[in-house]
Amino acid sequence: MLIRPPEYVDLNTSFGPMRTHLFRPSSDRLVPAVVLYSEIYQMTGPIARTAALLAGWGYLVAVPEVYHEFEPAGTSLNYDTEGTQRGNNLKTTKQLASYDEDAAAVIDFLCQDAQCNGRLGTLGICLGGHLAYRAALDPRIVATACLYATDIHQHSLGAGLNDDSLARISEIQGELLFVWGRQDPHIPLEGRQMIYQALVSANRNFAWHEFNGQHAFMRDEGHRYDPAIAKIVYAMIEELFSRLLR
Repeated sequence: MLIRPPEYVDLNTSFGPMRTHLFRPSSDRLVPAVVLYSEIYQMTGPIARTAALLAGWGYLVAVPEVYHEFEPAGTSLNYDTEGTQRGNNLKTTKQLASYDEDAAAVIDFLCQDAQCNGRLGTLGICLGGHLAYRAALDPRIVATACLYATDIHQHSLGAGLNDDSLARISEIQGELLFVWGRQDPHIPLEGRQMIYQALVSANRNFAWHEFNGQHAFMRDEGHRYDPAIAKIVYAMIEELFSRLLR
C-alpha cells in the first residue's frame, strides 16, 4: 500500500508538548493504529523506515519522541558514543510517570483520529520494547511486540531505578510477542528467564522467540544488523498485528 508523506503533531502532556511523528497509509478506509516506540535515539533513519514499513502494511503509525521534555522537538541522537551516553542518561532521568502519561496521550490521540478503526497495537525496540510493554498495561492495546526490551528485568526504567513493570504484568490483557538476542549483553539469560517466568506465572497470552543475535540486530545500520533474522521478525509482527487488529 502507498503511504502519505510523514507528518507530525505535538501532543500536550503535563511534562511539555510531545512531538509525535505520523505515518499514514494512502487509504480512505479506516485502518488499525500502531504506536511505535524508538530506541534511546528517538526518530532516526531506521525507525522512520520501520514506521514507513508498518504504514505500507496498512497501519496508522505514531512515533512519539520519548525525551520531549529534555530535547528540542525533532531531535534525533546519533548512533555514536555521545548519542548513546545522552540517550542512556535521559532514560533514567525522565520520570516514570512521564513515560506513562506519554503513552496515554498518544493512545488517546489515535483513538480519536478520524482514520483509526479503534484497534490499537504497539511495537517497541530496545528502550521502546519496555515502553511498548508498559503501554500494554492500557486495555486499549490488544497486540504488543517487544524487541529486545531493556531494563524490565532490572526494574530500572525512569528516575529512581525502581519501576513496577514486572509487578504489574497481570494487568496486561492483550497478546504479547517477545523477541530476544541470545548474544545481547543488555538482557542476559537470567534476565530473560525472570521475564519468562513472570509471564507464565501471570498466565499471560504471549509468544517468545530467541535468536542468535546481538543487541540491535533489527537496526538496518551498523555491524550488528542481521537482515535474515529481521525478515523473520517482521513476518511475526505482521502476523500478530494482522490477526488481532484487522
